[in-house]
Amino acid sequence: MPETVLEVHDARKRFGASEALRGASLELRRGEWLALLGPNGAGKTTLLRSITGRVRLDGGALSLLGEPLETAARGGAARQRLGVVPQDIALYGELNARENLALFGALHGVAGRRALRERVDWALAWTGLAERARERVKGFSGGMKRRLNIACGVLHQPEVILLDEPTVGVDPQSRARIWEMLEGLRERGASLLITTHQLDEAQQICDRIVIIDHGVAIASGTLDELIAATVGSERAVILTLEAAPEAPLELAGAALDGRVIQARHRDIARELPPLLERVQAAGLRVADVKVEAPSLQAVFLHLTGRELRE
Repeated sequence: MPETVLEVHDARKRFGASEALRGASLELRRGEWLALLGPNGAGKTTLLRSITGRVRLDGGALSLLGEPLETAARGGAARQRLGVVPQDIALYGELNARENLALFGALHGVAGRRALRERVDWALAWTGLAERARERVKGFSGGMKRRLNIACGVLHQPEVILLDEPTVGVDPQSRARIWEMLEGLRERGASLLITTHQLDEAQQICDRIVIIDHGVAIASGTLDELIAATVGSERAVILTLEAAPEAPLELAGAALDGRVIQARHRDIARELPPLLERVQAAGLRVADVKVEAPSLQAVFLHLTGRELRE
């Protein structure tokens, strides 16, 4: 098993009558991308704040790189190896990009002018902002601010990085660039814990997924493991006919609604051709065929429900 670099065990936190965390547990392994997902109010933010030291837990234990975070908060070495990228843009608009990076690098303990200058130069190249280094940040686009925000949180080369919605509010090009940047950090050895509402991104990018709801981690594992434990591995098959049939059809396990036939198949190669043959034998023409694999969104809704969370 890969080394565990961050562990949360039985985390509990109450704010008055509200119990934000009710025994949440998770682990982040070295070199992995872990997605922390959950509806609004599920406890994600409280959990991240407890890891960063902004919230003191009522119960449970946190450890970072083998060191209890309570010890790290009193001056242990582990806290310096943690990087945090908040969802809100934490930049100084009146300063330029280079000045922001230099400031955050100093705050993170990058010692010596030469070392700090080298780290700032790296960050400007890494974010694609080298040519805009002397411009004030308040004039940057949302994607530029987001990339610079990430760079300010990792300038000290942390081993463990927490990112809260790192691609929120940016265009597809900026989103793709951000994921490339983060992949570069992982290739250098970093472990990343990411919260996001972009389930398609989490599905494509993250190695494992933890879903939290009502203050408890209700599921964790790879996408395949979560699918097997919840919605199952059958594919949804949707046939759209050119015209609705005039007479009832015998479809054996499929459902007809107007022009649309829906079925679920475990073995598409074996089960789909007979369905198409029955449709053709009835004198009908198929306008479109869709095969949908089980998705992280289906797992998420299965576990947390479809109610809106405000």
